[in-house]
Parts: sequence; structure tokens; C-alpha cells
Amino acid sequence: MCGYDPRKHYRRSIRLKGYDYSSPGSYFVTMCVQDWVWMFGDVVDGEMSLSPYGKIAARCWEDIPRHFKNALLDEYVIMPNHVHGIIILRYRDEEESQVGVQPVEPRLNNLTTQIEAQNRFQHIIPGSICSIIRSYKAAVTKICRESGLADFRWQRNYYEHIVMNYEALNAIRAYIRNNPAKWSIDHDPNRL
Repeated sequence: MCGYDPRKHYRRSIRLKGYDYSSPGSYFVTMCVQDWVWMFGDVVDGEMSLSPYGKIAARCWEDIPRHFKNALLDEYVIMPNHVHGIIILRYRDEEESQVGVQPVEPRLNNLTTQIEAQNRFQHIIPGSICSIIRSYKAAVTKICRESGLADFRWQRNYYEHIVMNYEALNAIRAYIRNNPAKWSIDHDPNRL
């Protein structure tokens, strides 16, 4: 019999239980292309050289604040088969001039049951990291497919990390900036 089998298809959530991912803070996210296929370009001399599809991924990333007024972008990089970026969520009523690029201490919420109720049945909270990533991935997929890459697909889900303080934020920024330079080392077929 075909169909859903909870013993086979169960996916454990990688999200922090009880945390409101629409709350102000800084989030490091990574999204990967299905099967790690190199579609966004290549690293040449330690610099990322974007393919037309990589340029689509970059343009859609840079458009996030136009679609989500509570989102600011920090450091990001489009790699051959994945995207790394920092998204900063601010309070919805903050004006752009009032906010700087800073992490907000994450607050574990005592309203766990309320948050779980909001997320029940895959209902996505508007303005949350999940809704932003879902929209970003959908936009990249749609434009890539319209541009001739009919079989483009993202890997399911995404990786996210709540940035706890300035030290962590600066370390993540450095990691993102240095990712292309380290690519040849990390992807050397002769490396043991």
C-alpha cells in the first residue's frame, strides 16, 4: 500500500521547542540544493562566480526586506549548492532608522502551548523565519524553472541557528565571508 506511513515518514523537528521564530532576533540560516547539485555557480580563485541561477538566488535574497518589512539582511553568500545568510527580525512597529544590526537575546517563551497552537497543521506564522525561508525558496524555484532549469529543487527544510550575542554574530559573519575561500579546501577530491 502506498501513502503516508508515520513509522517511515516521521520527521523530527530541528527547531527549538517553545521558541517563537517570529520574535525579534538574529538568525543564521542555510538552505541547500537537492542532492547538493552545483547549480548556483562555482568558486574561482576563492571567489564565488554566480551562474544565472545563482544570480536569481542572490536577487531573491536581496528582495526579502521588500516582502517582509520586519526583516533586515546582514552578511550572506550564495555558494555552488547552498545559501548562507543572516536575517535579523525586528519588532513590527520599529522604524528602519531605529534599528541597527544587532542580535537580540533569544527569549524562551512560557507561551509554548500558544506557539504550538499557532504552528499546528503546518500553519506558518506570518513574518517568522519559517515564512521568510518558505517564500524565498518558492521564489527561487519558480524563477529558476521559468528560466529553463525545470528540475531545480531545494533540499527539504533548512538549517537555522539563533544568534545569541555579538561574539557569535561576528564569528558567523566571518564564516560566511570566508566560505568561498575555504571551498576548494573543503571540496578537494584528493583530500583525505
